[in-house]
Amino acid sequence: MILQFWGAAQMVTGSMHLVEANGHRVLLDCGLVQGKRIEARALNSEFPFDARKIDAVVLSHAHIDHSGKIPLLVKGGFFGSIYSTSATRDLCSTMLRDSGSLQESDAKFVTKLNQKKGLPPVEPLYTAIDAAAAMRLFQTIEYGRSLTILPGIKLTFHDAGHILGSATVTLEITERKSAARTLVFTGDVGRKGAAVVRDPEILEHADFLITESTYGGRRHGPMAEVRERLKTIVNETATKGGMLIIPAFAVGRTQDVVYDLHELTKAGEIPSLPIFVDSPLATNVTEIFRQHPECYDEETNKLLMEDDDHDPFGFEMLEYVHSPADSKSLNNLQESAIIISASGMCEGGRVLHHLRQRLGDPRTTVLFVGYQAEGTLGRKLTDGEKNVRVYGEEQEVHSRIEKIDGFSAHADEGELIDFIGAISPKPKKVFVVHGEPEAAVAMESALKRSGFKDITIPARGQEFHL
Repeated sequence: MILQFWGAAQMVTGSMHLVEANGHRVLLDCGLVQGKRIEARALNSEFPFDARKIDAVVLSHAHIDHSGKIPLLVKGGFFGSIYSTSATRDLCSTMLRDSGSLQESDAKFVTKLNQKKGLPPVEPLYTAIDAAAAMRLFQTIEYGRSLTILPGIKLTFHDAGHILGSATVTLEITERKSAARTLVFTGDVGRKGAAVVRDPEILEHADFLITESTYGGRRHGPMAEVRERLKTIVNETATKGGMLIIPAFAVGRTQDVVYDLHELTKAGEIPSLPIFVDSPLATNVTEIFRQHPECYDEETNKLLMEDDDHDPFGFEMLEYVHSPADSKSLNNLQESAIIISASGMCEGGRVLHHLRQRLGDPRTTVLFVGYQAEGTLGRKLTDGEKNVRVYGEEQEVHSRIEKIDGFSAHADEGELIDFIGAISPKPKKVFVVHGEPEAAVAMESALKRSGFKDITIPARGQEFHL
């Protein structure tokens, strides 16, 4: 078995790992790199291997940094199967087309700028049509059901508790006359007690483990503190008569925030403010959430049965904003309100025009509820920069910037160690990926303290014979 790392190696985004066994090649995830635009474009525009020679893709979940390069792979000649859970497939049907549309819009925008400078036009990485074509290759497998996807390679998904449909990946690989060996890829691991989705499912066995490390060296606060902090920020912003802008990922984070706002409003702990979900993608994704109650935890299923409108994603003060005109009309709001809008790292989407409109207002609060990759506008704001560029223009920051790490759909270091530590016996070798260098090193140290012996933080392109 050969394992090679081509993404999320000493960085967070662009998850992509290549497994070779029995003469076949399986890609674990196929994600886009996000962050500094020039560097991301260079890494995203091509593959370090021939797409036509990949036999299968196994997708841990639908987030674009894990799935967003699939249309480009198909465009490059891949014609094998893409294996995922059914919820992941349904999310990808919306998210990948949305990503293709964004690629087209970004290419048009850059081309227009280039024309003024006498530079050549820019082509999109892929289009919405390319994304639609990729969906024909998806095959779904539900949690706990095993399938032989290639000779000597058996796949099983287990619930990762990260977002709807997210999975840890188990590949049981038998080569020639050797005994079967188990390779486990955590994908992104969620938190115990998170809203909506179930807790991560404990894994029983792994000979070799690939683990994420997004929050290596860091700890989240208890879930109860997360909701209390949200309540405080909402109330303080409303008292000032200000606007609360929440940049949130369309998948998972938006639904979690809406769920908690629903609970706080119902309990009378925050005022009944108008709440706008201003993201076409988040609106479509929320519909997909409604269609997959099999992924909900017990608390959410109970709420669906007991709530008056049976829908924590559609309560009375909540409005889903569809048209660009209605989105722009939110700029005219004078009273306090909450706007939840993508993208979560402020690298695109409608949240940008809300930031351009409101960053200069000291009554405004911008609340970040997810990880901010290095080089993104969201990272610059959370790092305290007072002058940022929005739509290419300088913008002074006078609004209040807040962050709640506990909303993260990623397990923190302690939660990851508990999750990995439950595997018995311990894996022979652990690979630490999906973390910035400092976080990966912290995760490596935590694993060593927990008794793991052979741990590697692979570099991009590094190859291992197992």
